[in-house]
Amino acid sequence: MMYPLVRELAAAGAPVRVPVAVTCRVLGFRKQPYYRWLADPVSDRDWDEAHLIDAARDAHVQDPTFGYRLIADELADLGFAASERRVWRLCSDNGIVSTIGRRRRGKGTRPGPPVHDDRVQRDFTAAAPNRLWLTDITEHWTGEGKLYCCAVKDVFSNRIVGYSIAERMTADLAVAALRMAIQRRRPVGTTVHSDRGSQFRSRRFVLELHRHGLIGSMGRVGAAGDNAAMESFFALLQKNVLNSRTWSTRTELRLAIVTWIEAVYHRRRRQRSLGRLTPIEFETIMTTRAASAA
Repeated sequence: MMYPLVRELAAAGAPVRVPVAVTCRVLGFRKQPYYRWLADPVSDRDWDEAHLIDAARDAHVQDPTFGYRLIADELADLGFAASERRVWRLCSDNGIVSTIGRRRRGKGTRPGPPVHDDRVQRDFTAAAPNRLWLTDITEHWTGEGKLYCCAVKDVFSNRIVGYSIAERMTADLAVAALRMAIQRRRPVGTTVHSDRGSQFRSRRFVLELHRHGLIGSMGRVGAAGDNAAMESFFALLQKNVLNSRTWSTRTELRLAIVTWIEAVYHRRRRQRSLGRLTPIEFETIMTTRAASAA
C-alpha cells in the first residue's frame, strides 16, 4: 500500500513537500481512494488480520514445518477466532508455508511368510493405552550412508512409545524399539502389529513378544493398508525431518529424529483424530478421566 508514502510526502514537516495530486499522478492512482483511506486509515478487519499474521509468523518461526492447518490450531489455542480458510488465505498472501519435501518411494521386497495372524484387520482403534501397538521401519540416506529407524506407536494416543535408530536394518533394531516401549509402558497383553518384514518375523523378536506376554499380529502380503496408521506417522517423519534437508552425518540425522519425536510430535503437533490435542495432552486427559471415573 502506497497511501502512507503519499501522506508522508505531503506532510508539512517533510524535507521536500510534494502535493497529494502530484504523488498520486506519479504513482498511478486517484486521489479519492487516498482521501477515503486517510479518513479511516486502518479498518478493524485490517487491524485484526495484522495481529493474525504476526501470530502466524511467530508459530511458523517456532516450527517452520507447520502448514496452515496446524498454524490455525495454534492461533485458536492463543484465543484468535479465525477460520482455517482465512488462515490459509493470510498464510498464502504472506508466504507463510510449510517446509515440507516430497516423500520418496523405496524399492519393495517380497515379504516372507507370517508368524502371526492378522488380529487387527485394519481396525486401528483402541479404548485405552497399551491395547494395540503398531511398529515398522523406515530408512534415509546421509552423507555417511543409510540410517534406519524402527518405531512403536500406541494407537490409543498416537504416541511413539518406543524407537531405535541404527546403521543396519537387523532384528536387533526391531527388538531395541520393542524393549524401549516395554520399559516405558510395562504393558500386559498388548497386541503388537507389524508388516511381514524379516526383522519382525525373526526368532529374537518373536521371543521378546512371548517373554513379556505380548500378542503378535501381521498384515497380509501386498496390503499396505494393513499397517496404514503406522505409515501415516512415517509419512510425517519423512516430510518434516528426513526430506527437509540433506544430512551429512548419521549423528546429525539421529539427533533430528529424536528431537522431532519428543519435542514436536509428542508435545506440539495437534492432531484432528485426537480432538486437536497433542499425543501427550490426549493421553494425560483421557487417563485422568478414567482414573476419576474409577
